[in-house]
Amino acid sequence: MAPSKEMALRSDTTVSKVNPDQTLKASKALLAHMKKAAKETAENAPKKDLLADDDDEAAAGEEPIWLTLTTKRHISDTRSLKPGKIALPHSLNTDPNLAVCLITAEPQRAFKNLVASDAFPADLRKQITRVIDYNKLKAKFKTFEAQRALFAEHDVFLGDSRIINRLPATLGKTFYKSTAKRPIPVTIHATRPSENGKRAPKQAKSDENPGNACTAPQLAAEISKALSSALVNLSPTTNTAVRVGLGSFTAEQVAANVDAVAGALVSKFVPGKWNNVRGLYVKGPTTAALPIWLTEELWVDADKDILADGSEEAKALEAAAAADKDSKRKSSSSSEKANIGKKRKASGDGDDEQSATTTTAAAKKSKKSEVEGKLLPEVKTGGKGKGKGKISGGSGAAATDSKAASDDKLDKEIAERKAALKKQKKAAKKAVDV
Repeated sequence: MAPSKEMALRSDTTVSKVNPDQTLKASKALLAHMKKAAKETAENAPKKDLLADDDDEAAAGEEPIWLTLTTKRHISDTRSLKPGKIALPHSLNTDPNLAVCLITAEPQRAFKNLVASDAFPADLRKQITRVIDYNKLKAKFKTFEAQRALFAEHDVFLGDSRIINRLPATLGKTFYKSTAKRPIPVTIHATRPSENGKRAPKQAKSDENPGNACTAPQLAAEISKALSSALVNLSPTTNTAVRVGLGSFTAEQVAANVDAVAGALVSKFVPGKWNNVRGLYVKGPTTAALPIWLTEELWVDADKDILADGSEEAKALEAAAAADKDSKRKSSSSSEKANIGKKRKASGDGDDEQSATTTTAAAKKSKKSEVEGKLLPEVKTGGKGKGKGKISGGSGAAATDSKAASDDKLDKEIAERKAALKKQKKAAKKAVDV
């Protein structure tokens, strides 16, 4: 299949191909459905919660709205634990009681002083509930209990970009098993000016600024930017979801966020840009995905991804697949036969070994009895007295005869066991061959 003309004329430099009218229409339909579903769920509940208050009803409107991106090829080869950021027109973190934990490079005192300074906004200062450097974080929150307590105490975690890659090993699966509260990277160190396209040398730490920290306004701007951004967590998959809204948003707010994220997500994170995008959808936690943009081509490069029927490359691929299938089938069948043979051989060897051991013991016993039978008549005692000089030869012969009879009986039992084992082996071999 040859690529379409429209596909060939597409430009990757376009900011967004999503139609704003289509996005607004889908946002209105999605919000209406979510409100209707929430109302039906509340009415059909078997028992009404008498303890529910306004806060619980407000929490019901905080359901997330996701923008789902499907691509033709994987957009990442590995799973990234450092989320990317896309600025939103309408922030998702609008709660005035939001608790933010700032994890910095050492020492933490330099950044605490910036947060406490007059140049730092007072309303944002109320949301910064903890400032801790990496070394103290590592020493204080070693156990899972301490990490879980820290995870529950704060709503958002911000990490200095200089130590953000060390946090997964320190915080572990408590923070990174989901994408809910992964630390967001922020640049809070002092920036080096550039002259003639070259960056100035790094300044040494001083008593006034031991952590090479930025200024208080710059720190506030970085924190505000991180709190008002959508987070992109990349993994080796063709499906990526980004939270772009809440159930309490208006349709216009959701549409504006979707338009902003769609263009930035494709241009910044998708290799091949729009040529690699299969579709864009908006959805709620339990709703169906509503499409807002779908591609007209299912392949990135039709000439390379599609092979004509009967072509040499298609025949080569089919032959390779058939050969691989036959080799797997033969290897599986041969391994099964080999296992059966090993089991039978092992059991046979064990029986032969047992019978051989029994035969050896019988031969030793027989030889010992013969020697005793020969020596007994010739043994003499050194004692004096009547009737005590010699051992009777008749009694020695009787003992020899009894031992010989027992040996014959034992040999007969061994022969019968061998015959029974041969029959069992022959029957087992016949069953396996059938």
